[in-house]
Amino acid sequence: MRKGMFYGLLFTAPAILGFAIFTLGPMIASLVLSLTDYNVFKEQTAFVGVDNYMRLFSGEDELFYKSLGITFYFVLLRVPAVILISFGIALLLNLNVKGRAIFRTIIYLPSIVPAVASAMIWMWLLNPDLGLINSLLSRLHLPTSDWLYGEGSVIPSVVLTTLWGIGSTVIIFLAGLSGIPRQYYEAIEVDGGGWLRKLSHVTIPMVTPTIFFNTIMTIIGSFQVFNEAYILTQGGPNNRSLFYVFYLWRTGFRDAEMGYASALAWILFIIILFFTFIVFRTSKSWVYYEGGDRA
Repeated sequence: MRKGMFYGLLFTAPAILGFAIFTLGPMIASLVLSLTDYNVFKEQTAFVGVDNYMRLFSGEDELFYKSLGITFYFVLLRVPAVILISFGIALLLNLNVKGRAIFRTIIYLPSIVPAVASAMIWMWLLNPDLGLINSLLSRLHLPTSDWLYGEGSVIPSVVLTTLWGIGSTVIIFLAGLSGIPRQYYEAIEVDGGGWLRKLSHVTIPMVTPTIFFNTIMTIIGSFQVFNEAYILTQGGPNNRSLFYVFYLWRTGFRDAEMGYASALAWILFIIILFFTFIVFRTSKSWVYYEGGDRA
């Protein structure tokens, strides 16, 4: 028994050490820094307690609540869009048709394109004057948009650009769909049921564990959105795309207020932890596993 435990610890030691050094250690350091006024350009760092957190919630920093509201709006738009569109595409790609391997590859490829390259493509497509999308809309005599350059359209436009890379979510849905036993569909066919009954009585209930996983990962990824703000908008126009993580980065690396940025990071951690907990708690009522057991 002791020998088995020794070898178990030996083989898991790289992962444990990696987590302790590169994740747990920096987290503890950031928690300590969030209680100070640490600034890379200051010679001395003073302990300020919860002053950074008081500054956040007191309303003194207007950009904190603004960036938080913008990020919540983005999450509210993006999470349902990613889940519904990914699931719909996965259903189509799960059909037994010729060339479906090619279609699966086409859907997945954008998710491995570098973020900068994708952003440059979307900046050209969504350019209000010379962009391809507005040009096509004009030819079709449809209303055009300012897209990334409009205060009201920038967040939906950013959501649109993120849907370009949902290939990995689609693949996970496909894995869940491929694990559904065929005999369940055959039983509904015997009863005279069509595709709608198959979808509502078999497909969706059986794929709820996959929906649960993808929802958790999409929520976490949406709250941590950064590349799009950094590359596409720089928080503009008029701070309308000032996402929380971009504001955190700007506070820490542009303004050099590392203590305050650490406090921002811990607030984000608590927010993500809260929503993850809510999804886990509610999953007992809607996530089902094979055999009829609930989560």
